[in-house]
Amino acid sequence: MKLTFAINPLMKSFSAILVMALAACAPAADFSTGQSARMIIGQPTFAAQKAGASEVLVGAAGGVAYAGDMLLVADANRIGPTPQNHRVLIFKNISQKFPAPTDTLSVGPRCPVCTADPTLPRPADVELGQPDFTTVLPSLTQRGLRLPTAVASDGNIVVVADTDNNRVLIWNSIPAANGAAADIVLGQDNFTTVRQPIVTDAKSFRGPQGAWIQNGRLYIADTQNHRVMIWNTIPTQSNQAADIVLGVKDFTTNPDPFIGGPSETPTNSNLLNPVSVSSDGVRLYVSDLGHNRVAIWSDINSLSTNKAFDVEVGQPDFVSAFANNSPKMCASNGVDSHNNPTYPARCAGTMNFPRFALSDGTRLFVADGGNDRILIWNQIPAASGTAADVVLGQPDMISDVNTDYSDLFTPNFVQSSSDTIRTPTSLAWDGTNLYAADPSNRRVLVYTPNPPILPPNGIRNAASLSIYAVGSVVYLGTPAVSATVAIVIGTKDTSGTPVNTVTYTYTVKQNDTLVQIVQGLTALINAGNGNPNILAIADSPANAVLLRARVSGDLGNNLAIANTLSTSSGLTGTVTSPAGGKNAARIAPGSLITVFGTGLCDCDPAYVSDVAMPRQLSGVQLYIDGIPAPLKYVSATQINAQMPYEVADTTSVTVWLRYTKKDGSVVTSSSLNVPITQQNPGVFAFPGSDPRAAIALHAFSNATALVSIDGSVKAGDIGTITIGSNPYKYTVLATDTLISIRNAFVALINASANEVVTAQASGVFTRIILESKVAGAVGTGIPITTASSSTSAGLILTALQAQTCCANQGGSLISPSNPAVPGETIIIYATGLGVPFEDAARAGAQTGVAYSGPELNGPVAFVSSLVGGRTANVLFASLIPGTVGLSKVVLQLNSSLPTDPLTQGTIAQSIYVSNIVTIPVQRGTSLTPATLTFGTVTKATTSVLSATLMNAGLSTLTAIGATVTGTNAADYTFTTTCGTTLAAGANCTYTVTFKPTITGTEAATLSVTDVEGTFNVNLTGTGQ
Repeated sequence: MKLTFAINPLMKSFSAILVMALAACAPAADFSTGQSARMIIGQPTFAAQKAGASEVLVGAAGGVAYAGDMLLVADANRIGPTPQNHRVLIFKNISQKFPAPTDTLSVGPRCPVCTADPTLPRPADVELGQPDFTTVLPSLTQRGLRLPTAVASDGNIVVVADTDNNRVLIWNSIPAANGAAADIVLGQDNFTTVRQPIVTDAKSFRGPQGAWIQNGRLYIADTQNHRVMIWNTIPTQSNQAADIVLGVKDFTTNPDPFIGGPSETPTNSNLLNPVSVSSDGVRLYVSDLGHNRVAIWSDINSLSTNKAFDVEVGQPDFVSAFANNSPKMCASNGVDSHNNPTYPARCAGTMNFPRFALSDGTRLFVADGGNDRILIWNQIPAASGTAADVVLGQPDMISDVNTDYSDLFTPNFVQSSSDTIRTPTSLAWDGTNLYAADPSNRRVLVYTPNPPILPPNGIRNAASLSIYAVGSVVYLGTPAVSATVAIVIGTKDTSGTPVNTVTYTYTVKQNDTLVQIVQGLTALINAGNGNPNILAIADSPANAVLLRARVSGDLGNNLAIANTLSTSSGLTGTVTSPAGGKNAARIAPGSLITVFGTGLCDCDPAYVSDVAMPRQLSGVQLYIDGIPAPLKYVSATQINAQMPYEVADTTSVTVWLRYTKKDGSVVTSSSLNVPITQQNPGVFAFPGSDPRAAIALHAFSNATALVSIDGSVKAGDIGTITIGSNPYKYTVLATDTLISIRNAFVALINASANEVVTAQASGVFTRIILESKVAGAVGTGIPITTASSSTSAGLILTALQAQTCCANQGGSLISPSNPAVPGETIIIYATGLGVPFEDAARAGAQTGVAYSGPELNGPVAFVSSLVGGRTANVLFASLIPGTVGLSKVVLQLNSSLPTDPLTQGTIAQSIYVSNIVTIPVQRGTSLTPATLTFGTVTKATTSVLSATLMNAGLSTLTAIGATVTGTNAADYTFTTTCGTTLAAGANCTYTVTFKPTITGTEAATLSVTDVEGTFNVNLTGTGQ
């Protein structure tokens, strides 16, 4: 019999279930802190770090320039990353070659905004310094280069700082062929020699690293001579002397050539290893690397030798030079143990080895290399020490995310991501886009100012949405009047010590039960605005206060919970600290995703009822690495879409939104980085406060049982599965595997026409699902046993249930009025399980279209599950044919689960755990009441009370036994009408006698164990 699961009608309403209302507004277009790059030059994806050289692939490129619709890239650097390709690439007509921010992109290429995507014709047109695009040899010739770190152009000529040859080369026209010879050399007598010894004069250089052309003048940052040289006209002959020098008093001054060498105090007329020079036509900007500042001359037309600059940023004054001068530039972030103020490592005003400064005439951009970021001032600073307004490459002004970090166990989501940069060295502006050289990641990033419509972490797994940490306090016992019960909530400091604690105390009143205590504590915690860190939820049937973090993600795992009870309270409280907070914004390929934001479209809400998902809906397009994402629902506040399967080759994508307004104008958002992981499951649940109720179904109308095939393959082993009185034996062959052994048992069972069950292989592990041929209660209670005869103890057969059980109406919704029962097989729905493992399934899983099968499939990373703190056996975890991005997870609940309408469940793959959902579970067996209170009894006399065991299930209850345990167990005895079995619908009693031998409170526990688990009755009395 084939196991199939119909798509329940409620599955069709997933997008409607996930719709939430948010207010809408449209922010202004500009750069925003933390935005990601929109495009990348030199790599095929944003996470790639391919080494090499070609017409599309760059090495550790350290220089970038723009002029005349050309992008020029100096493919070498002075800071160490490799490969050093000793060349300059020229991309011509980039407005036609590279996509504009408002362009409509089509389905096809893997990354339409990555210039090294091999499917796109976007190569460099010309290469300088090498004869072809694959040669990378350094040389000292008229056509060669040795570590060119900077390039400049005005659209008519090209200037290259040939750093390690101590020279600057000039091409008098834009080269049309690879390896074109330079026309002019500065800093050397000719094209083939280097001056020895190096002298300092108006013609010489020592490691020049910056070049700029402005209004017919040439500017060179002569780095190791600690100066900037200026030619008032573009040189027309080789070895021509400069006209003006800045940073030193004259052309022959020769400071110490090494960084940190000059001993003079910083001033506004000296420089220490300047690495870039640029101008906006009004001002001159110099990155004064060694002084950790950017110097600004306010009037470029009034420059003269050794003229002092007017303003600096990165330092508070002209005489400071400390890297990240936090005490003078940043607000205090607290005090130390001696009550002295402390400061962050960096802030919006500090710099650490700035490597490039650039202005578009309105804004100032600085490549703050040592802090791995780009700082932006929205207006040109008019006073020294002015703080920046925006940071790119980091999430905020304080952080320095290290993109070289990697971890064996946790995938590195920031390595070469679209929103991080490692030691940026150069910048360029084309009027629309900001280009940033990122040599450590072998690429040039392209940032575009647009409204930040997509908020950080605004793109989520559509099932989990947010993953909150959840803890609990569970109470047992008989409460004493006037006893106090307290829950203490706080956070943890770096050592794990609870801090900022708040105590919520409930005083027990006359006739209070555990339920009233739980509800009272919940009300105290949530009163008014509630605890700032925790939301309390009363799980009354479980005598538990659930404690859910108010903030999703890892922060919620750092909360401290404690329980305190007054002396002789009669209670115990078991604390489980909040855990399980995860990041739902890490997305697996193929996942259904939800985008939350404001101003996401200028449209009425639109929903696609067909399975196939369009790439444009109501004028809205969501681009993921430039791939138009399939859309299911769009509104001004929410978009439901699918993450393309094509991004399985990366750990990071860039995402932006484009939509057409009703008036025909186009809105494009700034880009947002989204981490990509191979799996990060989410479980679909109904709307509400987390943990939300799972969308879960009863799996079978017929009773089932499960047999597991484990161990090792040993020829000659004999395994036996007995169903009722029918044994099925199989002798293991040398050629067998556990899968073939399982399949052989399935065939044996199904070959028996008289058998009362059918057998089927599960999709996960080597298990056999046995299903009664008759629906309902008639098929329950069929005994299942296993045995193995083996001299080597190889084959292991395990009946995970002693009998078939748990029939319901297959496909019906699990709800409080129709709960799951322990041991039942249920279905939950998920997304984010990743790419299928099987080739056929992978071929059937196409972006934006219905999965075409096969029905039996599984993800690369196997799925496990915990429900009620116990392992649930996963039988299937597979994409559903006829749906997009939707998986069903079929799992068997543990047979020992207690009754709890808020039973918590998760699924997991590797280190990735889903959101916590709840599933109502109702045991078929009950033992009531939960507490027997005998009151005050005189010693040597007795008091007698009874508890009733009821079997409300559909099958006979077996393996019944009882014990009394606890400190005063000897003073409690019992008799029972219960045997070792109890028929369906029957009940029996346990009669307990209390005969005190001491004066004072005596407590014990009556524990009744059966095939479904253990039930406890609290026994309490007072002797006198």
